[in-house]
Amino acid sequence: MTRYGYAATNRTLREEEEIRTNRGMRQATFEERGLSYAGELALSNCRGLLRVLRWNVANNAQFFRITSALLPWFSQYAIDELPNAEAAREALREAGALAREHGIRLTFHPNHFVKLASPKPDVVERSITDLENHGALCDAMELERSPYNSINVHIGAHYGDKAATARRFREHFGELSASVRSRLTVENDDKESLWSVPELIEEIHEPVGIPVVYDELHHQFTDRGLTRKEALTRATATWDDSGVRPVVHYSEARRLHQADPTVRPQNHSDYVAGPIRTWDTGADVMIEAKAKERALLEYRRRKGDRRASA
Repeated sequence: MTRYGYAATNRTLREEEEIRTNRGMRQATFEERGLSYAGELALSNCRGLLRVLRWNVANNAQFFRITSALLPWFSQYAIDELPNAEAAREALREAGALAREHGIRLTFHPNHFVKLASPKPDVVERSITDLENHGALCDAMELERSPYNSINVHIGAHYGDKAATARRFREHFGELSASVRSRLTVENDDKESLWSVPELIEEIHEPVGIPVVYDELHHQFTDRGLTRKEALTRATATWDDSGVRPVVHYSEARRLHQADPTVRPQNHSDYVAGPIRTWDTGADVMIEAKAKERALLEYRRRKGDRRASA
């Protein structure tokens, strides 16, 4: 049965209980207050994650993407350097245990600054650090080392030479720890000049085995002549060797719901009308909508099915 999820923020808890998982600070504040304050925020975020997961259990939301801002300024320290490291680790372990007990799939989606294929060594170095930190968080939660708990990225720019960019990506992939390599997935982009499903399959999946995440809205800009069904089924087939249910991203353009020609066609709507089709692939679906968990609940209500199975 397909699981439907939402990403990063629970608006209901944020408004009703001020629960957040992305409390952060500016660089000047970090430099002034250091690891002590970073630890306070990190622990608050980790405990917030636990509260969100409990809400997900109560509301049968079995798929959730954790914010990459869970630990503020995480690039500047390791978890164990925090003064309250054990408390933070305990909250993370509890979150992971709760997810496993109730079958909640947890994933990450690092931001667009992660550019593993960049020709600039300093950008690659920062990208590897960021990815390793995501792997460390997954390990701290004792999550499965497989794309079931994926760390999903875009290749992003092609820097004028897609083949060379793909080679760099594959080379730097080989430099990552097993914690990251075992979980890494790649997603098709939302600009015609960038990376499509068939290009990711040929240049990334086939050489090194990384599964491809199909994004429904993005495919409209990089279809390469493939129908949605063709692209989705090709992408989900790349998960076969992992033995893990594929992930599909679903969103709708805000323009479909709001008649405003100034809105970029790539911008996500607050809610989704669907239907969301997975064509018997067994994929889990991340609903990327601005209304977050409310979009998920509303979609299920419209389907008249608490689990909204496909």
